[in-house]
Amino acid sequence: MRLIIVGSLEGQLAAASQIAMGNGAKVIHAPDEATALKLIRSKGADLLMIDVKCDIKGLLDQLASEHISTPAVACGVGSNSDEAVAAIRAGAKEYIPLPPDPDLIAAVLTAISVDEHEFIYRDRNMMQVVKLADQIAGSEASIMITGDSGTGKEVMARHVHSKSRRRSKPFIAINCAAIPENLLESELFGHEKGAFTGAVARRVGKFEEANGGTLLLDEISEMDVRLQAKLLRVIQEREVDRVGGSNAVKIDIRIIATTNRNLQEEVKNGNFREDLLFRLNVVNLNIPPLKDRPEDIRALCKHFAIRYAEFNGMPHKNITDSAMKVLINHTWPGNVRELENTIHRAILLVAGTDINASDIVLPDGKPHMEIQSGASREGAMTPEGTEPLAAASLIGRTVADVEKDLIIDTLKHCLGNRTHAANILGISIRTLRNKLNIYMSDGVNVPGPGTPQVPNL
Repeated sequence: MRLIIVGSLEGQLAAASQIAMGNGAKVIHAPDEATALKLIRSKGADLLMIDVKCDIKGLLDQLASEHISTPAVACGVGSNSDEAVAAIRAGAKEYIPLPPDPDLIAAVLTAISVDEHEFIYRDRNMMQVVKLADQIAGSEASIMITGDSGTGKEVMARHVHSKSRRRSKPFIAINCAAIPENLLESELFGHEKGAFTGAVARRVGKFEEANGGTLLLDEISEMDVRLQAKLLRVIQEREVDRVGGSNAVKIDIRIIATTNRNLQEEVKNGNFREDLLFRLNVVNLNIPPLKDRPEDIRALCKHFAIRYAEFNGMPHKNITDSAMKVLINHTWPGNVRELENTIHRAILLVAGTDINASDIVLPDGKPHMEIQSGASREGAMTPEGTEPLAAASLIGRTVADVEKDLIIDTLKHCLGNRTHAANILGISIRTLRNKLNIYMSDGVNVPGPGTPQVPNL
């Protein structure tokens, strides 16, 4: 939880800051609205805590004009009802009277955290996994969450933490694939000043940040084998050695790891340590792919339609039965992330109040036609007498050329988001970036983050 406190830190707001940090929040102080705006633009924030004396409406209106969605709560001395009403009307979600009540601050932080990582499931297949997660959440066992990219492994990890005895302590996540190998060790374990070039000050690593709480090692299979050995020692000894340090630091954490790979195969291939797998895989939670969770598709579609209509300041749009039939029958290789992007795109491109089957743009970049009642998924996608999709266009082309087109098209589909594209393609973010660098050096136009996709209608 990244919290920015806006206004004077004198007196009661300082106490509120201490309470928030005690509940796992990372707190930054902004003395005024302009500073807060710069911090949000550069660093982002999960929550704003604003002194009622500040221009709450002006700040929130500016954020909305830049399509930045950051919830805010207002703080004021005493319980002045007029101030509370004015703050809520200005856009604040809550009003917290000062001096601060620790339980109230904790409740607000928890509510915002749950809202930002809402866990939506309706399908029986997913309910079975959640039931197992709830059963073991109260233990101290390490958990390995497996499943295809984009199925919701991090959301499941947060759910386990919220049900655990550590729920009032930090939940810290680190993506092992998103950080270069030469920096991952420092990110995990921290470093001392002067440990290497650029280490201008001591830095606490993720293990120490998560002390008392839960550490999520996302995409653990992407970690270099040499670093796995140090990770194993930390898990066994429950202490970390900062890079360049001489004194071990004791830690008390629960570890949850995720992977979209078969780690037994990775062990056989020498890419993952078997002893580390045994340590992490005390309990396994396997999340089924979205295509096997039709009721989740239905619920998530409605959720994303509401979220992105509100996020973009647009009226709510109804997903028709014909559109829902297309969405439920799609295989969703990118799982929840792909579904989210598809609904977001439909919200932006559909002018009317209804999203129809022809408005659903899937990864081929073409609008999808309504699936006839009673037709099978295979029959709907490849009518009798036609060739498999794009088969003819592949003849005579090199594998590298086809791969390049697939990567660029997927990146367009994800509006330039590298992480989402890598998840859909089933490759690491590092591999994707290396390939994109090669394409750009060859003069290929690579979509940048936020690049809109305009379908060929």
